[in-house]
Amino acid sequence: MNAKKMMDCERTKIERWSRFQLSNSWKRVGIVLSLITFLTLMTMKFFEVEPSWINGVLKRVLIVGFLIISISKEKDEDEMIASLRSMSYTLAFIFGVLYALVQPAVDYVIHNYVYEASGNNTFSYFQILWFMLLVQIMFFEVLKRNR
Repeated sequence: MNAKKMMDCERTKIERWSRFQLSNSWKRVGIVLSLITFLTLMTMKFFEVEPSWINGVLKRVLIVGFLIISISKEKDEDEMIASLRSMSYTLAFIFGVLYALVQPAVDYVIHNYVYEASGNNTFSYFQILWFMLLVQIMFFEVLKRNR
């Protein structure tokens, strides 16, 4: 196999993965999964019943729910929707990077100047992934309604 055929094969695989989407019916599954998980997390926080392993599992399930919503097709999927989806992913990436850069500084200021200083300041991957997926879903819905 020569180099050109290998590059074409690799490009085809990458293009196939970049167009991967779930059917429209999965969007409802993702919404229900996200809502139930979010309400469970809020209930656990409110009643202070927080086994750490359950909290970690629920956070991962919430991210999976948002991901399912994010990669589900629309009922009328066309080139315009694909363009809007691509634009929303770009905006989510940009805002996610800005969030990752600014949030630790904001946490530092709040915890050291507003409240008493604490060494328990953590910044997790969950915050960034949750923020990016939420921003992507919100921008996509706004762009889709304003087209």
